[in-house]
Amino acid sequence: MLPWLQGLAADPGRVHTEGRMARAAVETAREQVAALVGARPREVVFTSGATEAINAAVWGAGERGTHLVAPAVEHSAVLDASSRVGLTRAGVDRQGRVDPDELLSHVRDDTALVHVQWGNHEVGTVQPVEKVVAACRERGVLVHVDAAQAIGHVPVDFDALGADLLSVSAHKLGGPQGAGALLVRRGLRLRPLLLGGEQERARRGGLENVAAIAGFGAAAEVVDVEGEGRTARGQTDRMLRDATRLDGVVGYGDPAGRLPHIVCLGVEGVEAEAVLLGFDQAGVAVHSGSACSSESLEPSPVLAAMGVDAERSVRVSVGWSTTDDDVAAFCDALPRVVERLRALRA
Repeated sequence: MLPWLQGLAADPGRVHTEGRMARAAVETAREQVAALVGARPREVVFTSGATEAINAAVWGAGERGTHLVAPAVEHSAVLDASSRVGLTRAGVDRQGRVDPDELLSHVRDDTALVHVQWGNHEVGTVQPVEKVVAACRERGVLVHVDAAQAIGHVPVDFDALGADLLSVSAHKLGGPQGAGALLVRRGLRLRPLLLGGEQERARRGGLENVAAIAGFGAAAEVVDVEGEGRTARGQTDRMLRDATRLDGVVGYGDPAGRLPHIVCLGVEGVEAEAVLLGFDQAGVAVHSGSACSSESLEPSPVLAAMGVDAERSVRVSVGWSTTDDDVAAFCDALPRVVERLRALRA
C-alpha cells in the first residue's frame, strides 16, 4: 500500500502514465480477490467494506420487489438496510442455525432478495448456504450471501456456490480497514447505490481507494486459508474446552459446525461489560455481542434470537497474528477474572 500512500496517488480513470499505473494496481487486486473467492475478476465490485456491499445489494435488488427475507441472526448491516425496504425475519434454533425450508417459506411474489450469512459473526455457526442458494435459484429469487466473516478463514467459491451476490471485507483476512467488495454474478444487472461516476464499470461511482484496494489484493493473495483455518480451529477449540470446564460457563453456537476463528461464551453471574474490562486489564482484548452495538451495551440480538442469555456473553476471535501464547493468556485470565467478579458480586 505504501507507494500509493507516499506519492503515487493518481486517478485510475486517467490516461496519463500515473493513471495507468493506478489502473494496473486496481485490476491486479481485482484478480487477486477474485482468485481467493472463486469468482471472475469482472464480478468483483470494490467498495468501502462489507457494509457498503450489503447496502448496495439491498438497494440494487429493490427494483425487483418491496420485500426481503433474512435469518434473524444476520449482521445489523443486513437487517437494518433490509428493514428500510420491508423485511421478514426467519427464526433460528438454539445454535443460531436457520432452517432453509422455513427461510424459503417466507418468500412471496414481491420478494426481491433472500439473505443468508456464510457464518455468524458472533457465535460462528455456519449456515446451510448451499441449500438456501439452490432453493432460491429454483424459486427464481435473488440470493445474497454475507461472507465477511468467512473469507480468509474457510474456502469460499462464489462460482460453485451459485449465489447472485456475495459481500466481503478486507480487514477480516488481514487487509486494510475501509476496503471490501460486492461480488455480482455475471449477467446480473443492478442499479448502483453510489452515483456520480463510471467507476467499477458503472456499478459504483467514486474515485477508487487505490492504496486500500491494493492492500486488499495483497492480503487475498498471501492468505493461507486452509493452514490458518487449522491453526485457528485448534486455538479456539482449546479456549472453548478450557472455558467450559468452569462452573457457569457455556459455549454458544454449534461447537463443531462453526467458523474456525470464533468462539462465544456465556458467563453466568457477572455482567458482560465487567468481564470485558477485567480481560482488558489482563491484556486480553475480547468483545461481547455484535461489534456494531458495542456502544449501546444492549443485549445481543443474535443471542436473543437464539433464545439464550443475551445479557452475558464473551465473544473471542483469533486471527493471523494470534499466537499460542495469546491463547494461553486468555485461558489463564478467564478463571481469575470470573472468580474475582463473582466474589465482588457476592
